Amino acid sequence: MSFGWEIRARVQFEGDAHVMEDACGFNGPNAWVIDGASQLLEPIGMPAASDPQWLAQALSMFLAGPCLDPARTGVRARLASALACVDAAATPLVGAERVRFPSAAISVAQLNADGVEVASLADCTVLVRTDDGATHLVRAAAADAAVDAAADGAMDGPVDPAERRRLLVHDREQRNLPGRLWVARREPEAADHARVVQLGRPELMVMATDGAWRAVDLGLVSGPEEFLARTGTTLGALALMHELRCRQAEIGEVSDDAAVLALAPARTPRSLP
Repeated sequence: MSFGWEIRARVQFEGDAHVMEDACGFNGPNAWVIDGASQLLEPIGMPAASDPQWLAQALSMFLAGPCLDPARTGVRARLASALACVDAAATPLVGAERVRFPSAAISVAQLNADGVEVASLADCTVLVRTDDGATHLVRAAAADAAVDAAADGAMDGPVDPAERRRLLVHDREQRNLPGRLWVARREPEAADHARVVQLGRPELMVMATDGAWRAVDLGLVSGPEEFLARTGTTLGALALMHELRCRQAEIGEVSDDAAVLALAPARTPRSLP
């Protein structure tokens, strides 16, 4: 049997501070959402509007293509293959540069005979309502959690913006090293550090970047179940993201890119010839 997805909603809103650096898509049994990390280090000049935009679009393209090693199966192999393709595509452009290379949070989902398998690096959110009616949330780690903890521990009162930026830059330089945060960059071995969860047969799945999840942080929806219900259709997702942008404008918050992809399994799996 082969498995595939049917689209319910796909909504992307560009943020205030930079060009669109989120991406999402699906092909065959695979689906993905990508949140390019805001550029803090010196740009390396990838052929796109920004370095993170290049990475998000390249990852999306390679996730839609064939797996480099057909003998390997599962969502971790799918992610490792895409990262290896990014590495190969980047080498003639920037050589072996890694520290300044753009990075991203990413979640990849893959339908299988048991349900859906999800792999996540950093803080994209995947919500799955399974056939038994339960709602499951899959997320690896908040991208800036270590920075926030360090800043809170080092300061009494509000954190100085310059100090927080210094901590963010240091954290970015330490990514994809042992004991540090692993993200999608150009190292295929990052897939080995992804959080992988096998869930049952999905009824509905919603994948979102943290810019879209801000609707939960700001209390526009009560939590995962309501976010899933509101974003399961195009009109619902558009309405919620519009509410989010209005709320952010009211409080003077610089909005981040936001991407929401809602999918359901295709009704009739096809038999392979």
